[in-house]
Amino acid sequence: MKRNKLLTTVAGVATLAITLTACGNKAPEQGDDAKKPEGDLNNKATEVIKAEDASKNPEAAKNRKDTIVIGIDKPEGVFNPAYYESVYDRYVADAMFAYIADIKHDGKLEDGLGSVKLSEDGLTYTITLKDGVKWSDGTPITTDDLEFSFFVKSDKAYDGPSDYSSLKIKGWAAYHDGTSDKIEGLEKVDAKTLKVTLEEVNVSAIYDIGNFQPIPKEFYGKHYKQGEADKLQSVHRTPELFSGPYKLKEYKEGQSITLEANENYYKGKAKIPNLIYKVTNKNTAMQLLETGEVDINALTVSTENVSQIKTKGFLDQHIYPTNGYGYVAFNHRKEALKDVKVRQAIAYALNRKAITDTVYKGYADVINIPQTRVSSAYTDDVEKYEFDKEKANSLLDEAGWKKGSDGIREKDGKKLSLKFLASTPNEVNDALLNIAVGDFKEVGIDFKAEQMDFDTIRTKTKQEDGDYDMYFMAWGLTPDPDSSTIFKTGGSQNKIGYSNAKVDEFLTKGLKATNQADRDKIYQDMYKELNKDLPYIFVYQRRDMWVVNSRIKNVDVSPYREFTTDLAKYEIEQ
Repeated sequence: MKRNKLLTTVAGVATLAITLTACGNKAPEQGDDAKKPEGDLNNKATEVIKAEDASKNPEAAKNRKDTIVIGIDKPEGVFNPAYYESVYDRYVADAMFAYIADIKHDGKLEDGLGSVKLSEDGLTYTITLKDGVKWSDGTPITTDDLEFSFFVKSDKAYDGPSDYSSLKIKGWAAYHDGTSDKIEGLEKVDAKTLKVTLEEVNVSAIYDIGNFQPIPKEFYGKHYKQGEADKLQSVHRTPELFSGPYKLKEYKEGQSITLEANENYYKGKAKIPNLIYKVTNKNTAMQLLETGEVDINALTVSTENVSQIKTKGFLDQHIYPTNGYGYVAFNHRKEALKDVKVRQAIAYALNRKAITDTVYKGYADVINIPQTRVSSAYTDDVEKYEFDKEKANSLLDEAGWKKGSDGIREKDGKKLSLKFLASTPNEVNDALLNIAVGDFKEVGIDFKAEQMDFDTIRTKTKQEDGDYDMYFMAWGLTPDPDSSTIFKTGGSQNKIGYSNAKVDEFLTKGLKATNQADRDKIYQDMYKELNKDLPYIFVYQRRDMWVVNSRIKNVDVSPYREFTTDLAKYEIEQ
């Protein structure tokens, strides 16, 4: 049931888009700077390129002795851990709310606010809070808070991204439907111990039950009663009790989020007293790092950016394979796109390698399944959909779409015209549109882009009657391969109307298999089915790059481990 992160930036997944200026039908010429960097995405390690001359640090940075500034793209202001969907809201919420269990470098869990143990029959998870864990006002974090957090996500009016129905907690349906004010499968043993009992084995539940952030009943309980979880929207931007290393001080929409250290953080007060998340974008991110106004930000990994950052002398670079992928989604409610041959034809007609090389210049690989190479469930034994206009034409012919006098295909009196929602600004959309429009036209597809901001696209794609055919986005994945929320029929993050009975069956089996090798095989078989059926066109897996001012110490990231995990450990070297 795990919710995946929706990535929304160039570094975290491009949301950039651009004016349609050309109809390129071949890969752009590549110079020496586009050669593939050493190593490959099969290497899960983080490469750190250290600053060579910290003395070059700008005065703006050196004079900031008690505050760290982290650049992020525009957050939506949803700082309630039960509700955030964008990765930027998550970064902010992670600074304010701690997890029951944290994720280690290898994707496995380690104790956080507490521990999680599974019973021998695989049905009961026991959460045990550590001694002395507190909210920011000094009151204890208890199982009342844990139970309350489950209640909110199980509420009929809950409209967040999590889907607790698939966890099959005993008595969940009764609470959800309002016929009971309790969930039978939740047992508060004492103030520190909560047992969660499921109706059937669900191996993936360890992440949903362990790697989650409880919310304070004392605060959110004032705004919630059963059946009215939607009313919590009114306080998404104004949390008042915190369990993480920082507390919210001020939120300026579109500008910044200012936080101060939480004296009652269970790992100890953060070493840097103040944290500011500063809203940046593609045009300002590099500049603000170079001037010292921002200490940490994510940049698109490219040979140009790596080289430019290195020449500054005072900036470290942390580069690693992202645990996520970029994709082009199909609206499966559209009649033409219900035909798998049409979807396959579009995949063959899209020059994904040219797009990937144009944006990332060797720091990303084309991918053909919804899983990244850092996962043990990954498989490459699938159709590669290499750029092939002849195959695209053949499949469209087989599907009954014939070229008209204007070169655009028709069927039953309708043109094969596709509306592509292009967020702006966006480097990936820039390359995609520049390369794809002409290629699609050559195979008889009228491909039109409609440009708008990312939030508008999010709104449109959430609507069942959304007026679109395709769009580009990306997912940041969790360490567990379950993707029920995205690909299962009716999944909470399945906004495109995709449904495949075979995929549903694989997802169900994957949650019940207790042996990791068996689970991997189930998901590999599922990926092969998804590769044939194409709910999306899977485009690339890239590398992430976090650029860090060399004054900031103890930054430790990996494909599974976010920079937010160690915020309390960060120090400013004086």
